Parts: sequence; C-alpha cells; structure tokens
Amino acid sequence: MTRVTEINSLEELAGRRLLWDLLLSQTREATFFQSLDWLWAYWRHHGERQRLRVLIVEATDRPIGILPLTVISEPTRLGAIRVLTYPLDGWGTFFGPIGPNPAATLVSGLRHIHETPQDWDLLDLRWVDAKGIDAGRAAAALRSVDLAAAQKPWQEVAQIELTGDWNAYWLGRDPDWRREVERTGRRLAERGELNYIRYRPEGDRCGDGDPRWDLYDACERLARRSWQGSAADGTTLSHDSVRAYLRDAHAAAAAAGGVDLNLLLSDGQPAAFAYNYHYRGNIYGLRAGYDPAVAGGSGTALLRQMVEDSFRRGDYRIDLGPDALDYKRRWATRVQPSFHYPHYAPTRFKAQALRAKRWLIGSRF
Repeated sequence: MTRVTEINSLEELAGRRLLWDLLLSQTREATFFQSLDWLWAYWRHHGERQRLRVLIVEATDRPIGILPLTVISEPTRLGAIRVLTYPLDGWGTFFGPIGPNPAATLVSGLRHIHETPQDWDLLDLRWVDAKGIDAGRAAAALRSVDLAAAQKPWQEVAQIELTGDWNAYWLGRDPDWRREVERTGRRLAERGELNYIRYRPEGDRCGDGDPRWDLYDACERLARRSWQGSAADGTTLSHDSVRAYLRDAHAAAAAAGGVDLNLLLSDGQPAAFAYNYHYRGNIYGLRAGYDPAVAGGSGTALLRQMVEDSFRRGDYRIDLGPDALDYKRRWATRVQPSFHYPHYAPTRFKAQALRAKRWLIGSRF
C-alpha cells in the first residue's frame, strides 16, 4: 500500500530535511540540484511565479522517494500556459525522482497528479536521462497512469566519465589537439608563474562551510571581464538578473559541501575560473570564464588542471553542460542526450491548441 503526501511550501519541507538528505544519499547519480539546499536558494528568488508540488511517497508506512515538481507559467504564442515539471529551470542538465526506488516513486507520484485537481495545462517531465539512469522509467510510469507522452529530444550534454586514470584519458584525446593544449600551458608558464586553486569545502556538518567570498568574488570579477559579461541577456555570475540568486546558492552549497570552485592565477592575478557544484563525485560545470587581458588560453589550461585533479580525487563524472559542444567534445568521453515527455491536458483548450500547433510545425516540444 502506497501513500503520497503533497507539500506546497518550503516551510513545510523544513521538517523533512533529514528525510530528504537521507533519500538523496540513496539516489544513484544524484546531483546538487536535487538537494533541498539548492531548492531553497532557488525558490527564494524564483518561487514567486510558481507553485511548489513536492510529493513524498511512502510504502508500508516507510518513505521510499520524493518527486519534486512545480507549476510554472510559461509564455507561448497562444498566451501563457501552466506547465507542471521538475523545478530545475534549466540550471542543470538532468533531473529525476529522489530515493532508491525511482520507478515506484514516479508511478505513485504521477498517479497522485492524475487523481488530484488539475492546476496545469501541460505536464512535461524534462531533463530526463532516458538512455542512462532513468532507463525508460519515466515513459513507463506515465503510460501506467494514463498520462502517456511521446519521448522527445531535449538537449545534448558533454560529459567526462572519469574511469581509469588520467594518463589513459589524456592519451585518448585527439593527438593534435592534445599537443596544442600542452603548448598553451607551456606558453602561459613562460609568461608568469601559474597557480591552480581548487576550493571544495566539506560543509557545515564537518565544520568546513566557509563560502570563501574572496575566491567567489574573484570568479565574479573574471565573469564580468569575459566576453559573457557584456552580453545583454547573459546569465553568468556577474549579471544582475541572476547575481543575487547565484550568491545565495553559493552560500547554500558551501554550507552543504557542494561547492567546487576552480581558479587559475597568473603571477598572482586571477586569469580563469570554473565554478561548479558537486555531489559525491558528480560535478556539474555551472559557469566558466577567463580574462583575455591576463593570459590567452588560460581557460583551456585551467580545464586541463581541473580534469587531472578530478581523476586524482576519485570523482566519477564531470558534466560540461549543453552549450559550445564543438569545443567540449574534445574533452568529453560521451555526449549524452536528455529527453522530455510532454502530456497536454485533454480538457484544456489552450493545451490542445498548442499541441496541434507544435505538431503542425514539427516542434521538438
């Protein structure tokens, strides 16, 4: 016998923190974005336009999983439409249920969605690793509760699987490109002393949750000087539209032991940064940049140091994200697709009109 409890506010979730942390620790290939720490920081800045629907699934009076969902209003040419989806909002690349029983969590959670009053026009499970950790569970769960949806491509993500050792990985890269990276490193070293800093605190529970704002501020200044800093619609660390959120998320990640901050100094001056989140060896590259006025090629040199150091530390994956794939493919050991599963509410005119429009133009949505 399964039971689903729905929670609609972070204040209600505060009393479930220990449960959330426990189930997250039992989640295969979990990311920091699935933590309550990240959700809390994100919701403070973006929650006002959404309705939280976190489903806690119990079997035989024992919690077995959490399905975090949100209803968010999204603009379309037919007007705003209410979308029920995961709360990732494009910040990460993959998402799914939390806990050791994802199939049962999905089925019970989606059945609850199907049987409760409908506050959405489109149910769309996005960022699903259908060819990886999900293994078809999302599609099967939707079919089992009569919410069938076609599997559609969402995006492609460059990843480095850190299997074996650094030397084997590095020798497996394209030889010409590898030599160019090595030449870049030598040229930088000739121009000035290089120092690589990697800051990865263990979190408040270990007495090691210092955000090191000096290092974060250095990353933010580099972001402002990079080509991304001048983009009008950018979302790098320095942009006003996301700066406050990212700083709050950094504080939360440091307290939770989820920060992975990388800096390359040239003669003591910050030259490049890679700001990541991590959870138990699963690293997500959130933002990166370099100062072209300090040293050309510093971003590439930093990434090389970071990957080698991750092998040394025993990390198992670096997710480089979906953009600039031509460059990232040189580092990646695989390009992993993600998928989404849109189900248009049959009784909502706007949803069905949107479905027909997208079908006519062959949209991936």
